[in-house]
Amino acid sequence: MLASAPIMASSKLIALLPGDGIGTEVITQARRVLDFYREKRGMNLDLWSLDLGADRYLKDGTTYPKEIRERIEREASAVLLGALGDPRVPGLEHARDILFGLRFGLDLYANVRPVKALDDRLVPLKGRTAKDVDMVVFRENTEGIYVGMGGQFKRGTPDEIAINEDLNTRKGVERLIVAGFEHARKHGIGVVHMADKSNAMRHAHELWLRVFREVAKDYPGIEAVHAYVDALAMYMIQDPSVIQVIVTCNLFGDILTDIGAALQGGLGMACSANLHPGRLLGLFEPVHGSAPPLAGKDVANPFASFLTVGLMMSQFGHPELDALIEDSVRESVAAKECTRDVGGALGTRASADGCIARVAAKLG
Repeated sequence: MLASAPIMASSKLIALLPGDGIGTEVITQARRVLDFYREKRGMNLDLWSLDLGADRYLKDGTTYPKEIRERIEREASAVLLGALGDPRVPGLEHARDILFGLRFGLDLYANVRPVKALDDRLVPLKGRTAKDVDMVVFRENTEGIYVGMGGQFKRGTPDEIAINEDLNTRKGVERLIVAGFEHARKHGIGVVHMADKSNAMRHAHELWLRVFREVAKDYPGIEAVHAYVDALAMYMIQDPSVIQVIVTCNLFGDILTDIGAALQGGLGMACSANLHPGRLLGLFEPVHGSAPPLAGKDVANPFASFLTVGLMMSQFGHPELDALIEDSVRESVAAKECTRDVGGALGTRASADGCIARVAAKLG
């Protein structure tokens, strides 16, 4: 049985945004975990369901209304977001407005991606086990190549020019690197890796390398290791056990965390938090896509959404509830009471049922 922890004194408003495709299915199951904590644990959680996504956009053109944005900024403690993306909206207008509105609007500059294997058989590397895959990636979330600066000239002609700008600021780079070092210090981790491509992107990524070295001086007990991103990707495959914390830019963080997801059992096991360290309000989302061909078939893995709720509990000051979810997912995978992507034969709902039962048994 889990030892009792203080109940949240003040109410935590959690905005639930299920998204599209399988996003709606896994967030429905994740809500059951929140409902369980609220009803059986007595946690003061106020769950606010939002009707936003492709269906709503196709119905009346709504993407991310001002009144919802203002209430989230004013009152919410967290947003739980499912995957966005629907082939009926080829331009992804709704997804762009919602995601950018949350990440940029709330200045959630740190995309925090734990990469942790919960069972030996999920690790695809020969001779490696779950204990070798336990790291966290701090991906810069509000700058870089994804800000969309650039354009096209003479489109559709032989002389077409296409440009995207990689935007990096001293403030943005420094605060992300500091967040990674602070995480390492808090958790007793002795090494922080930084990935860039300063040998090729000599101006933008020289800034990353220089700031990394300067920030490292404030953390004398932590080894600061620089690696070009291609080399670090290779290290992750050769021996992931040597890597515990990575700090990197938006684009490279995207690539490295997909490698990380493969090491931990696939995207169905990958959770994330978008944070502004030092503030409570964060955006929490399982990192898999909306997978429209799988929607409605009861095959989506709900465990990434469960682990994402765990990250939210840690953000609320309840790491023991995060550990409780992680242990329950680990046991479900070990017993093969899970979806096919991680070795079981159950559907989305049945996998969630078993895991929630384990949570209940641990709470007693």
